[in-house]
Amino acid sequence: MEPQSLVEIVSEEEFLCLIQESYNGFIKIYISLERKIASGKVISKKFYSTLKYETDSFESFLDEHGARENKSWAFFSEYVASIRNLSIAAFYIRHILDRYPYYKLRETPEMDRKFKTSAEATLRFLNSSIYNLFKEAIVTAKNNGLEFPPNETGMAEYAETSANKKLPRNISEEDVKDEEERIVDLCEKIRNVSKSMLALSIPQTYDPDELQQIVPSRLDEKVLREFLIQIHNVQSEFDTYVKNTKTEQIYSELKYIRGYISMPLHLLESALWLSHMYERHEEGIRPGECKRKISMMADKNDLLNQIVNFAFYYALYFIQQGACLAEEVLPQLIKFKRIILPIPTPLGFHARPSTYLSLIARKYDCDLFLVIDNEKYNARSVMSMLQAGGVIADKGIQSVQFESDQRVINDLEILAKNNYCEEKPIPPELNYLRSNA
Repeated sequence: MEPQSLVEIVSEEEFLCLIQESYNGFIKIYISLERKIASGKVISKKFYSTLKYETDSFESFLDEHGARENKSWAFFSEYVASIRNLSIAAFYIRHILDRYPYYKLRETPEMDRKFKTSAEATLRFLNSSIYNLFKEAIVTAKNNGLEFPPNETGMAEYAETSANKKLPRNISEEDVKDEEERIVDLCEKIRNVSKSMLALSIPQTYDPDELQQIVPSRLDEKVLREFLIQIHNVQSEFDTYVKNTKTEQIYSELKYIRGYISMPLHLLESALWLSHMYERHEEGIRPGECKRKISMMADKNDLLNQIVNFAFYYALYFIQQGACLAEEVLPQLIKFKRIILPIPTPLGFHARPSTYLSLIARKYDCDLFLVIDNEKYNARSVMSMLQAGGVIADKGIQSVQFESDQRVINDLEILAKNNYCEEKPIPPELNYLRSNA
């Protein structure tokens, strides 16, 4: 005997009774949004949070009842999902604008104005798109037989909590074990993610065809999520090992770095949800009548413009500024050390091992010297190393002294243990040598 399904199939008429209560809440927030847009008032982060929560719950209800697989309700479900995606992106942008004065950024007044103007323009686009999607969803619901709740006045207005009053800062600075080494590591991670984002070579362009060639071919959800995870990890480590420590008070640049981590983090979060919206719900990626209509209500070229020319552009800008700050901090924390290592066998410092030394020094953007009889040879220069190689051969030297910071020394030790990769493959820890050699 075949097992019976536990899922009860309901008629579309029965479904109207099931959905009406959730729909009433949907209409309540729509009326509040309409009122706010008409009044020209700033839409708060709290409102976006409520909008996200309500549409998320409503979307879950629709999915649980199979609305996406029903011809009458599939479009409606897509509209609700699109509102949710855009509301999350709007939440992060509103959060950035609210927190901007407290990030302690070292920007000029002109740059402050430029960014805020761009962010506010993006919010206007998102608010308009959300409102358009709401109206289309209501038309679809009416065609399906849902009743617009009578005498609905919207959500109760609530006072926003002012963020311009704070408790006195009287927490004591803590000591964290090996905090200087951790800060060096954090600075390196900031520089690395900045380089990775810059390496994408995403240009600012307003040409629709060029924008569609960038997203999603070169910039998509996966790429954005990878950068987001990296920056989120940096922020977590900063809050654990740097924030409210004595070292943070000693090195003034550290007070600014946190803001230059938070800005790209939230901008990438916004870019991720906008990209999700485009890839899942716009006509170019998943064709269909519903996708075509959505791309009219949330214009796809405008959407791509916000992803490329606002969210990613400024995320890259602020992480680059963070990398510049990191480069200011590093020389104050890096301590030069010396180590004695064997020379490569059997040929000594010829072109290949000399190139590896140069790449290691350039990786960390710091000096590396080979010391022979108190004379220093610049290991960043292959020519200088070849000159040193001749001196080593003439004197029959088997071990030499290197001078650099601990990060370089660590990688040199790995290289030397593998005989400078003369006959062994490059070890995983030094993979960057493979890609640059």
